[in-house]
Amino acid sequence: MTRIDSIGAASDRVMKTLIQGLELEFGHPAGRALAQRFLEAEEVDFHWDARSRERWIGSYESLDDDDLELDRVAVLGRLDGEWFVAVCIVDGDGRAHGLEGCRHCGSKVEAEAGYAAIH
Repeated sequence: MTRIDSIGAASDRVMKTLIQGLELEFGHPAGRALAQRFLEAEEVDFHWDARSRERWIGSYESLDDDDLELDRVAVLGRLDGEWFVAVCIVDGDGRAHGLEGCRHCGSKVEAEAGYAAIH
């Protein structure tokens, strides 16, 4: 039997499993705090992977003199039970390099309105 979940539902399940594993290893109070640290440390990748919608909004002009051509991509998604909208800085291979203006929203409707407003 194959199980197909939305990325948001899968991210919720991954976070729950991560927290449970950390609680087993380090105790109940530490599990959630350590999971939050993981999320903060890898925030760009977690948000990029949890997106359910994306829209190219333009090229990204880096302050560094890198040879990388980067784009700005508006994203909407759900991570750890919360809806969010953000702008990800992404290379041509689809790898996220940065995150700008990430905003957590109280509902899907609020997130969709925020996503539509990104230019």
